[in-house]
Amino acid sequence: MSRQDETLAAGRLAGEALSGVVGVVRDIHAAIDARVEQHLPATARPVVAAQRGITAAVYAAVAAGHRVASRGAAAAVDAVSPAHAPAPSSTAWGRVAVPAVNGLWGDHVAANHPALAVPMAVRVAGADVPVEPAALAAAFPAATSRIVVFVHGLAESDQAWLLRLHDASGDDALPYGQRLQSDLGLTPVYVRYNTGLHVSDNGSALAALLDDLVAAWPVPVDEVSLVGHSMGGLVGRSACHDAEQANRAWVAHVRTVVTLGTPHLGAPLEQAVHVTEWLLRRLPETAPLTRFVSTRSVGTRDLGHGRVVEADWHGHDPDAFLRDTCTDVPFLSHATYCFVAGSVTRDLQHPLGRLLGDGLVRYPSAAGVGTTRRTPLPMHTGAHLPAVHHLALLHHPSVYALLREWLASADSAPGGDRRATG
Repeated sequence: MSRQDETLAAGRLAGEALSGVVGVVRDIHAAIDARVEQHLPATARPVVAAQRGITAAVYAAVAAGHRVASRGAAAAVDAVSPAHAPAPSSTAWGRVAVPAVNGLWGDHVAANHPALAVPMAVRVAGADVPVEPAALAAAFPAATSRIVVFVHGLAESDQAWLLRLHDASGDDALPYGQRLQSDLGLTPVYVRYNTGLHVSDNGSALAALLDDLVAAWPVPVDEVSLVGHSMGGLVGRSACHDAEQANRAWVAHVRTVVTLGTPHLGAPLEQAVHVTEWLLRRLPETAPLTRFVSTRSVGTRDLGHGRVVEADWHGHDPDAFLRDTCTDVPFLSHATYCFVAGSVTRDLQHPLGRLLGDGLVRYPSAAGVGTTRRTPLPMHTGAHLPAVHHLALLHHPSVYALLREWLASADSAPGGDRRATG
């Protein structure tokens, strides 16, 4: 998309958001008025009705003004920008803001503001790479037969994997992909996608992308491994399942699937938002506030219980109170699945560690072991890292040590049980 398309789309989206805030305030105002009106004498009601009409007109004017002003501001910014100015998504702030917007409202953005929607794509040096032989050969001049695909999490982008440790120097500061390339001869492939779409939709898109990637890769592919952070682990699992169901060629090459802080059984933050939304709906005065959370993306909602396939959400009421509709999705029988779970405390059994996990995902969910559901994740290929929070899993030396061992060779199996028992 062009710079103009992105800028104008951003203006329209901002206008919608601002007018939406006005609408929430209007409806809260109306609900309070309605409750007060119940206790007024009949003689006062004509006055209240007139006041209600005036108030509605004022709110409508303010909302329209926000939409017009936002669009006008976006058009003005585009008009005064130099011809060579980059598109918003290519700027430093845009590389953070656009994935965040996609994470929060990605399904709405894709349907109504496609210029801002992030497509599923292979990324090199912050740019999309066409999945074609010539383009891949140019982008991966040192391509090897062993590929490791990195799949980021909610509201992140491929840039998340390129973070460097602030307290390390030398090789310890390099991203996982670069170190795996140097140490093991693996070729890192980073993908970016719209995290606001259903996990199952992104899984299908990733399965198709990897099929094309392996077919067009500069050298014959012997091995594919996937490393997913948070939601990325669910998307990777979904892609493997989709590819196996569709008999895609690349899935036969999958050797290892690693999930880092992935909410296989759900994320407590999304569940808390769902409960808050349900409670707010109980009163007319607070019901309008639910619009701030009910418009969150379907991708975010999928994290509530770790939905992986379409059957987990299709035909089910998204507002059903904490209803887990997830199905059992088998793992690839020929691949090894590994997981890493962090915790904010050194002792996994500490009350705070049990409650918060890594800050966003609890250990049982990251390990896939719950009271009513569990995934086929083998415990002997899992690790708990004490005092490591959710985002630190993207760039932590202990995580890299595990990745290096698990991805070391096509013949080796992961090491022993690293579960924390303290």
